[in-house]
Amino acid sequence: MGALDAVLERRLAGLSLPLAVRLPGGQRLGPERAAVTLRLQGLGTLAHLATGQIGRVGEDYVEGRLDFDGSLRDLIAIAGQLVGDPLAEAEPPAPLAWWRALWRQVRSRQNHQPEADARQVQFHYDVSDDFYALWLDPRRVYSCAYYRERTMTLAQAQEAKLDHICRKLMLREGERFLDIGAGWGGLLLWAAEQYGVRAQGITLSRHQHAHVNRLIEERGLAGRVSMQLLDYRELPEGETFDKIASVGMFEHVGLAQLPAYFATIRRLLRPGGLLLNHGITAAAPRHDQLGAGLGDFIERYIFPGGELLHASKVLEVMADQGLEALDVENLRPHYARTLWAWSDGLEANLEAARRIAGERVVRAFRLYLGGSAMSFERGWISLHQMLAARPDGDPAGGALRGAQSAYPFNRGYMYPAARDA
Repeated sequence: MGALDAVLERRLAGLSLPLAVRLPGGQRLGPERAAVTLRLQGLGTLAHLATGQIGRVGEDYVEGRLDFDGSLRDLIAIAGQLVGDPLAEAEPPAPLAWWRALWRQVRSRQNHQPEADARQVQFHYDVSDDFYALWLDPRRVYSCAYYRERTMTLAQAQEAKLDHICRKLMLREGERFLDIGAGWGGLLLWAAEQYGVRAQGITLSRHQHAHVNRLIEERGLAGRVSMQLLDYRELPEGETFDKIASVGMFEHVGLAQLPAYFATIRRLLRPGGLLLNHGITAAAPRHDQLGAGLGDFIERYIFPGGELLHASKVLEVMADQGLEALDVENLRPHYARTLWAWSDGLEANLEAARRIAGERVVRAFRLYLGGSAMSFERGWISLHQMLAARPDGDPAGGALRGAQSAYPFNRGYMYPAARDA
């Protein structure tokens, strides 16, 4: 007990923000005046703090073995200092690395069978529509916003992101557009209403499916927009689309299923058509999970079955399945700002959130949103948009000879002035 106290005291002394710890018996460690005070219900949390197991400390908070006084932003800043660098863990020896890679493949295959994927999606997204409405923008866009201008609100940045995707895909009136993992319908409805496409979305969330179908009826879009409760593996043979978006999906597909996922997309995409693949990526090629227990925390409480892949690996699999990468954009700082906006929205509505979702869920999401915002700020994880095409094989076709797709091989068309002039 005394040794742990001493170790923790040394860790507290090195923090730029003052942190105090109150032990179960009333003893206090750290400065008298502190930005954040942790109140421990048991001594197990003391060991987790002293040894830097921040994921376990988060688990202790979610399970009620720890409380804190102070702002969440200060708590997250302190946690970031206690973590150190979660990407700096030593690489395992070559034989262990081989077994680790094999185990990852086996586990990924087990975790991403259709029934498992459905359970995992419903675990996260079917918490409560009202809960998410407290802190998302009015369109409930649950992915990285695009702060094209620094002064944008969250709602404006989400609309900018939806339009950025539609511009990248060169959506045109009458085209068939597929949104895989369509969420609460933000992109699906934006593409239909702003660009005149015939849009189809799929999801595994019952709540999202019901919500989007209500919106389709309310907006008079029936017959032009559809939303199906469907796994991507169940999309019928012979159906083709001019453009496809996959936003926040490949993280949940899993490494083992990724080749089949992009093979399915290639099958669904007409020759010359475009794919916009948007998702969270690992910061380094050999780091598939955040250290200090952070990845384990997210796996248990937020996204069971989620897997981090480096952008290079995703591009490799896409290329193996016949999809040509055309443009790659890193939006990492945009996601940090998006997550802080979500976090601030939840912090402003904590009592309502507790009534809707319960204390345990609210505690998990408080740490998840703030911790993720910090992780994107510090470059521990990233976010990429990858534009790709299914080449049509005609070297004489396209806006530029050899393009073999709708892509003009010129970025100018993506930006507002190009379309609004």
